Amino acid sequence: MPVSSVPTPDVSIILPCAGLGTRFGAPYAKELHCLAPGVTILDRSLEAVVELVKSGLTVRVVVVFGTHKLETVKYLARYAGTFQLVFVYQDDSAQPGLDGAIRSALPMTWGPVALVLPDIVVSGVGSLLAALRQTDMAGWSVVAAEERDPGTLRQMGALTVADEGGVVTVEAAAEKPADPSGFNALWGMVAVAEDEAHRLPDVARRDADSPLAGAVAHMVERIVNYNTAEG
Repeated sequence: MPVSSVPTPDVSIILPCAGLGTRFGAPYAKELHCLAPGVTILDRSLEAVVELVKSGLTVRVVVVFGTHKLETVKYLARYAGTFQLVFVYQDDSAQPGLDGAIRSALPMTWGPVALVLPDIVVSGVGSLLAALRQTDMAGWSVVAAEERDPGTLRQMGALTVADEGGVVTVEAAAEKPADPSGFNALWGMVAVAEDEAHRLPDVARRDADSPLAGAVAHMVERIVNYNTAEG
């Protein structure tokens, strides 16, 4: 029998699900926390990715997981008919942390790449599609929201953004900065052109220069990081 071919994806999404979620303090993975009947944090974080499919794009989602996240792997089966789902185990060779998760996933990506975090929900389902379109301008784009609370900025990917003739660009970026002064926004998703995707792990490193300086920012009203069961 002939083997059916898998369509080449138009865009790849890295979905890191290997974190321990110790701050969340629940006996289950925080991305599976219920926000409404039948709707989890993970479902909300993937709404912008589902919108890519609705726009006509073929989407590959590369899920990075550990042995403690098999329930999340099982839950994602509901999206098997929506995305091309690829599962990658994050082992010690890839190094721990978010940068290690990204490094584990990159060999399985094709085309432009977007980093979507399973515990962060952004407002506006079209935000990721808009960010991906903006990678044609600068190679890098972020979905971002204004934020000036120092405590929040210390726990997120902090940005300094400026509006230049109607186009918002990133002037500086840092991952969980110890000194958040000078930052006025945070990112919720990152999109990058295929030829720059190898630098994506540096977005999550505190000891490297962020590649987000110069990125185009698609601003949204709100980005929520679900660190605790209270949200």
